[in-house]
Amino acid sequence: MKIIIGKTAGFCYGVERAVKGAKAELNNKDKKIYCLGEIVHNREVIKDLENRGIEVIEDISQVKEKNSKTIIRAHGIPKEIYDKCEESKIEYVDYTCPKVLNIHKIAEEYSKKGYYIILVGASKHPENIGTISYCGKYYSIIEQVEDCQKAIEDVKKSKKDKCLVIAQTTYHLGKFAQIEKILKENLSEGIDLKIKNTICQATQIRQEETEDIAKKVQYMIIIGGKNSSNTKKLYEIASKNCKNTICIETKDEINLDDLKNIESVGIMAGASTPQESIDEVQELISSNI
Repeated sequence: MKIIIGKTAGFCYGVERAVKGAKAELNNKDKKIYCLGEIVHNREVIKDLENRGIEVIEDISQVKEKNSKTIIRAHGIPKEIYDKCEESKIEYVDYTCPKVLNIHKIAEEYSKKGYYIILVGASKHPENIGTISYCGKYYSIIEQVEDCQKAIEDVKKSKKDKCLVIAQTTYHLGKFAQIEKILKENLSEGIDLKIKNTICQATQIRQEETEDIAKKVQYMIIIGGKNSSNTKKLYEIASKNCKNTICIETKDEINLDDLKNIESVGIMAGASTPQESIDEVQELISSNI
C-alpha cells in the first residue's frame, strides 16, 4: 500500500508557538497557570497540558488565585477581556497567533477610518468573536456564500461609502474567492471597496495540498479536533476529491477493515494536530498492510 503524508500536516507556526509557550510557563512552579479557553482546538493537546498542570477556564472571572498567570489562547480574545485583566490586575501572557493579531489591527484601523467591515468566517468561532470586538458598530459576518446578499443589503442600508472585507485565518480559500466575486459585482459602484485576503498562507497551502493528495489516493484520512475549523475545511476539500474520506482525532477511530483492497492512502492533519497523532496513524496503517 502506498501512503502519502502531507508535508504541511500538523502544527502551524501559531499553534506551535502557543503550545511551546504554554509548556514553558509551567516551568514556573511558584505560580498557578490558567488558560483562557482551549489554547488550540485539539483534545489531545488540551489533555496533555491539563495533565501537566494547566487549568482551562472559560471566563476571566474564574481566575481566583492571585499568584497566577493566565495564558491567552492562539485564537485570541475580545479586546474588552484585556481591559478586564488590567482592571483586576491579572497577569497574563498573550499567545494569540500573530496572524490573528494583525487582523484585529486591520479591523480597528479601518473601522476608525469610517469603513463598514465585512468579516468572512464563522460567527461563533473564538477567533472571529475576538475580531468582531475591533470592527466597531458597522459590520456584517458572511459565513457561507448564501449570506452575501444580506451583507450587501446591510452595507447599503448603512449609507457608508467605504467597505473593508477581511477573513478568518482558516477560512475556505475557494469559498472566499466566490464571496469576493459576488461582493465586487454588487458593491463596487459608489463604494470604496477594499478586500484583504487575510486567510493564513499556511492554511492556503495546506488546503491546496489536501486537494492534490485526495485526487491521487483511494482513501483519505484527515486528523484533527472535531471542533477545529481548519480541520473541517480539510475534510470538506478531501471529501470532494476522494469518496472514501474520514475525519478522526486519534488512530482508535480507524476501521482497518475499510482499508482492505485499498492500494493508496493519503494522510493530512489540521494545524492543531500534534506530530504524535500523525505518527500513530501512519504506524497503525503500515503495521497492518
